[in-house]
Amino acid sequence: MRRQGFTVWFTGLPSSGKTTLSRLLHKELDELGLAAEVLDGDEVRQRLTKGLGFTKEGRDENIRRIAYVAKLLTRVGGIAITAAISPYRELRDLARAEIGSFVEVHVNCPLQVCMQRDVKGLYAKAIKGEIPNFTGISDPYEPPLNPEVTLYTDRESPEESIKKILVKLAALNCLPSNLISRRLKENDATCESEQNAAPRNVERWSI
Repeated sequence: MRRQGFTVWFTGLPSSGKTTLSRLLHKELDELGLAAEVLDGDEVRQRLTKGLGFTKEGRDENIRRIAYVAKLLTRVGGIAITAAISPYRELRDLARAEIGSFVEVHVNCPLQVCMQRDVKGLYAKAIKGEIPNFTGISDPYEPPLNPEVTLYTDRESPEESIKKILVKLAALNCLPSNLISRRLKENDATCESEQNAAPRNVERWSI
């Protein structure tokens, strides 16, 4: 029997941590032997939605196309992980309705922290008026009202956030609870071992 697919839909301000988390989640699922694909907002705009602007109409069409691809992956039993700002609540709700098996993850991070993390300097350019329709500065962000998961990336480590997602996916029966329980125990054991070892490079928040 083919396993039911689902979509994990990350939404949040620019530089809130969506890309970091989507890649970490993909790594976890891959190591569990599960087929998953990441639809990253920046990469999608270079290929699938190249040419669309950042007006309300352009953003809406961008999300519609991402939702369509996520629906196809979900329908054939795959796992779609989207990491796009998706600032408008209405379009996220439409994506949920179209995809069906939909897990909304709000990457909640204060604007000031996002600005500090912005290695590309996009916020600074937006404040100067060099980038129009920039979410959080000159364009609104509408946070989810009832997301399945809320992450507070200004005070959680990436590993803590991923653990919250995996636990929720098990609770929603998207993934087998015994599989996730075993994986979390393995991760805890690895973390304990690494804490007792020499200092290492730690995964940092990016965008």
